[in-house]
Amino acid sequence: MDDDGTRGVRGPSADRAPGPAVPPPPAHPPRVPHPATGTHPADPYPGDRNQADRHPGPPAEQWRAGSASAPPVEQPAPGAPVDAWLRTPRPQQEPGVWRYGYTPPPPEESERVSDRSLLVGALIALLSALLLWSLWRNGYLPYRLVPLKLFTPGEWWNPGTSGGPRTIEGSDALTVYEAILFGLLAYGCGRIGNFSELFRRHVAERGQPFLALAAATAAGLTQLLVWKETLPVVRPVLVLVASVAGGEIYQSQTVVNVIYGLIAAAVLWPFARLGRWRELIAARRGTSADTPADTAAPATTTSADQWPELRAAGWPDAADTLTAEVRTGRMNDVDVARLRHAWHLATRRADRLGALAESVLRTGGAAALHPSGHRDLPRRTARHDVLTGQVRIGRCADDPHNPYVRRGTGLALDPALLGTSLLAVGPPGAGKSARLVRPVVEALALRALAGQAAVLAVGGAGEPLGPDEAFDVVVRVGHPGSAHDIDLYGGTTDPDEAAAVLAEGLVGDVGSLDSRRAATVLAQLLGPYRAAHGHFPSVPELRELLDGTPAAFAGLRASLEAAGHHAMLRELDARSRQAGGPGDPAPALADRVALLDRPTFAGFFATAQDARPFELRALGQHPLRVRVDLPERGHAEASRLLTRLLLAQFTAITAARTDTSLFVCLVLDDATHAVTAETVRGIRRLRSVNAGAVLALRTVDDVPEALHTPLLGAVGCTAAFSGITTWDGKRFAEAWGKEWVETREVAQHTVFADQPFTRALHALRKLVTGKAVTTDAVTVRQVERERWSASELAYAVPAGHAVIRLANVEGEHAPPLLVHLDG
Repeated sequence: MDDDGTRGVRGPSADRAPGPAVPPPPAHPPRVPHPATGTHPADPYPGDRNQADRHPGPPAEQWRAGSASAPPVEQPAPGAPVDAWLRTPRPQQEPGVWRYGYTPPPPEESERVSDRSLLVGALIALLSALLLWSLWRNGYLPYRLVPLKLFTPGEWWNPGTSGGPRTIEGSDALTVYEAILFGLLAYGCGRIGNFSELFRRHVAERGQPFLALAAATAAGLTQLLVWKETLPVVRPVLVLVASVAGGEIYQSQTVVNVIYGLIAAAVLWPFARLGRWRELIAARRGTSADTPADTAAPATTTSADQWPELRAAGWPDAADTLTAEVRTGRMNDVDVARLRHAWHLATRRADRLGALAESVLRTGGAAALHPSGHRDLPRRTARHDVLTGQVRIGRCADDPHNPYVRRGTGLALDPALLGTSLLAVGPPGAGKSARLVRPVVEALALRALAGQAAVLAVGGAGEPLGPDEAFDVVVRVGHPGSAHDIDLYGGTTDPDEAAAVLAEGLVGDVGSLDSRRAATVLAQLLGPYRAAHGHFPSVPELRELLDGTPAAFAGLRASLEAAGHHAMLRELDARSRQAGGPGDPAPALADRVALLDRPTFAGFFATAQDARPFELRALGQHPLRVRVDLPERGHAEASRLLTRLLLAQFTAITAARTDTSLFVCLVLDDATHAVTAETVRGIRRLRSVNAGAVLALRTVDDVPEALHTPLLGAVGCTAAFSGITTWDGKRFAEAWGKEWVETREVAQHTVFADQPFTRALHALRKLVTGKAVTTDAVTVRQVERERWSASELAYAVPAGHAVIRLANVEGEHAPPLLVHLDG
């Protein structure tokens, strides 16, 4: 990159290139800090080094005074080493899912039983079990011994169905029989009373140490009941042991103590499992119950930190060097993404592999640096996963509109989504700039440092799009200290192409004018002027030509005649004949050019050989980070004109490039009156050339009404922020379409009982459920409804939220999701 497409600069920085030369590798490369240190993840010198030593540029006070002061976010994860971050799984998911460390949600639960019904049901089951056991022990249940007598000798029992045991063997058999029946009764009571759900909801969900303490209390109470023989456990065990080993075994006190100890342990074991005592003890000791203390469990079983692509290509030394850099923290996430991309590009040309490998052996993680020499941004305000290019902008809310599998999951944007372009609509203060535009610009800037993208961010002066140090080129239109200008003609030398793009920027928003006629008028002037002078006219000269000033026309004609450009003379004569005719767009063009011919812009938009402004065409060739600050205060119309011109130039230039390996994105923080019919058609073509656009609007009415439907159809991603009007909500609802849903209509009718017993049952049921006894008439239908209605978008979206619909360039899409923005 000799000049990065800037063709020179102006102002006090005119004697230096926009990006510094590649510096030598630092002694301490960037590392990911522990969150307790409070340093930035890109900080290569944590602790005792100066901020001025780490990042050249204005001091931190100037940055805080000039832009938003959101707290920095640790990357790639708080306190995590780069090797663990690199090995963290990133499973393929639906568009927009934050893939870093993603875990699927548990299966959706059925309708939750109320706590009142659960408690009353458990109490009724317990009282019923106690009543049955009392009736059994007191002999009130007939034929209770019949099943036992069928499987035991008759001489053990007294005559009759109710006769008790006659011998010791019969008494022992009855003891075991009662213990078995008690176990079955306890199991049935637990299942009918749903004691497991009661334990999970009111004990287990509270976590430790409450879970362990509750289990210990229950274990102590159970031990007391067991040893007082309230619960039939000890005597049946002793009987079974005696029947198997013989009664002589109890002559040894040691054997008896062992049996008692086993009974106590058997009673404690289920409570220890329920209370998770082992895990609690291990946590108190600082070790894992299943993993040794000196063994760190890997994030995944893959060997991504071993750089297998380098080893497969026959460069194990380079792979070992990078592995050591990662393990010791001398590389950050941007270094990993940059080197992976550089190696991927080098594999396409075998002659580059050796040079890249040697550079890795010599400089380690500082190989293949970005031309600016930067290895990270000076400040991050959002969570980024540079390996996948994702930036997390929020979390899907737990709302019925969202599918269950998306509730609570992170929502992220990546180049595959931005390649379909994004339209964000919301009133001022809704968070478009801070929570969406700024994170997207950061993500694209990080991807540019990795050599995979180029970004052009356009906004008003002072808008929170990032500090100057985060960009390679900063254009401050109208600011005397700006080092760069804007090329009104997009860096082209073709008069027809320059005229077409300039016409869109000047009068593309005027519905009464045909932009093709305006382009013809401009071409009739730009072609002759360039033929005569070797460059396009400056703003004052173009204004004079459009106004039809005789002196300007005479001077141009003389120059053409002297050079012998007869074809261009015919173009100029045609413009002279058409000037002043009905429908001539020249006056309107002159009025728009006059907006740029102001003292504030004196010296800007120059076209002479020594001016050399920044060329937008360089974005498609180099991974540049460019920011354009527009003078919205006092020059609102000029700012809108320039925004419209940049959008037209971007769509035209990206569509014409042949090498589409670099993702290029335009971010307009305010696209008011910037969208025209031609740019809408250009936005549709962006996804096929690996490019995209992010447009932020206060309302859809900032776009001509005839373009509302085409614009919403041209972009694949749309975001409706809280506070939009019902008119805007209606347009989004129509664009998102409808879906088939199953509706259940329930008609409840109260049941009136006539019999006393039925009334008693109804009263018991009302006590359990808290509701009167009714019969339900259910009607199930399939109906088609809007995913989000206009009223819901206008009034049901909370502050700090947005409804976002995403689609990627492969055609996959996600339904509109209610997202809590935390970008």
